Amino acid sequence: MLTSGVPDDLPQSGEDEVLPPPKRPLGQGGGGQGPAYAAVAVGGAAGALARYGLALALPPVPGQFPLATFLTNVIGGLLIGVLIVLLTETFTAHPLLRPLLVTGVLGGFTTFSTYAVDVQHLLAAHAIGVALGYLFGTLVSALAATWGGILLTRALSGALSGGVR
Repeated sequence: MLTSGVPDDLPQSGEDEVLPPPKRPLGQGGGGQGPAYAAVAVGGAAGALARYGLALALPPVPGQFPLATFLTNVIGGLLIGVLIVLLTETFTAHPLLRPLLVTGVLGGFTTFSTYAVDVQHLLAAHAIGVALGYLFGTLVSALAATWGGILLTRALSGALSGGVR
């Protein structure tokens, strides 16, 4: 029998040897994630408010194509493609810009949970064709918009820099 109480003949998991990280006094962080969490939270709140505003401007009609959610996901996908190129390939960006803008703002703006609920509501309203068109149309359009944002931004940034990156 080991000191951990595990019989000698059982494989050891190694968990007995795991030690917690050393405690650091407040203010002496070694690159902690607090600022990134704050950036995501602030950005997420802004993105969710923008999505809410679009939903108010284009309220859903039962049994009809949910335009606000569709536009939210397609516009969000396009902007994700644009920002990923700008923040990782074109500019030397502050390390918190990507968590703020992409994960935060656009993560809070885009909504695949509402998309799934919209499909469920369309099916419940017996709008099968609209539900299937929306289900596949949103997925394809959002992915195409992201890819298009990447390609367009790369082309424009290459043209503006004289073809040199």
